[in-house]
Amino acid sequence: MKGMGKVDSVGLIDQDKDYSLTVGFQGVKGSFSEEALIQHFGYGVDMVNVEEFEDIFIELKNNNIDYGVLPIENSSTGGISEVYDLLNKYEFYIVGEEYVKVNHHLMAIDGSSIEDIKEVYSHSQAFSQCSEFLNGHTNWKLIPYHNTAKSAEHVKKSNKKYMAAIGSIRASKLYGLKILKYNINTNNYNSTRFVIISKHMRQDKDCNKISAVLSLEHRAGSLYNALRAFAKNDINLLKIESRPIKDRPWQYIFYIDFEGNLSNENAHTAVELVKESCLNFRLIGSYTKSEVEKIE
Repeated sequence: MKGMGKVDSVGLIDQDKDYSLTVGFQGVKGSFSEEALIQHFGYGVDMVNVEEFEDIFIELKNNNIDYGVLPIENSSTGGISEVYDLLNKYEFYIVGEEYVKVNHHLMAIDGSSIEDIKEVYSHSQAFSQCSEFLNGHTNWKLIPYHNTAKSAEHVKKSNKKYMAAIGSIRASKLYGLKILKYNINTNNYNSTRFVIISKHMRQDKDCNKISAVLSLEHRAGSLYNALRAFAKNDINLLKIESRPIKDRPWQYIFYIDFEGNLSNENAHTAVELVKESCLNFRLIGSYTKSEVEKIE
C-alpha cells in the first residue's frame, strides 16, 4: 500500500513501492506527537509508538520506521534540549515540520473533583506551560511522567480519585477521564513545533527552510563573523539555539534555522561562507516551512 496524506510533501519515499509507510512517535494514542504525525502524514500510515525520544532515533537507525516525529520547541517554554542533542548525536535529517496548538486540561476519573486532587501527573513541559494555574494549588504533588497522554492512561488505570493528569481533550476521551478544568495553560497561544526526521537529506524545489549545526572558536566575534554571511546574502535567519559541548565547559554548539533552498545561489553562497568561519558545520535539514498562522 502506498503512503497517503501528506507523504508526497516529504518526497523521500518511492511512491511506486508496494508497502505501507511506517512512522514513529513518542508517547501513546492521544499524545500531541501523534496529533502532529496525523497532521503531517494523515491516517494512511502505520504508526509505531515508543516510550522515549531516543527510541525514535534507534528505530530509525535499525530501519524499523521510515520517519520519526519529535517535538523540538514550544512557544512558551522554548527548545527541547534532549531532542537537539539527539539530532547531533545520530546525524539524521529534518525533512518536515508541523505546529500543533497545545491546550492543556486537568482531568481525572469520574466522581473526582478538584477538591479531591493530591497528585498530578504529566510531562515536565506541561507543568511549565501551566505554571500559573498550578501555583494556585501548592498542596498538589506534581509528578513528572513520560508524556501527557501516558499520564492520562496512568490515572485511568490507577482509578484513584486523588490523582489527576494534564493533557488534551483527545486524551481525556480516549482514556475515559472527566475534565475538571479546561484550558489551564498560561499562554492562550501555546503551541509546539514538531520535526519530521529521516535518515536521508531532502532537497527539492518545495524546500524553503534549512537547519544546520555548527561550532566555533571560543573567541570574541566568532559568532558574529559566521552569521553575518546571512545578512550579506539577504537570507532571513529564523532561529539560533545554543547547547553546551560535552567535556568542554562554557563552550557551545549552535543550531540555526534559516530561509532558503540549497539550490538557490544566495543560500548556497551563505552556507559556504559560514563554513569558512566554523570549526565544524553540518546541514541537518532541508524542508518546507509550516505556517504557524494556521494553528491560531
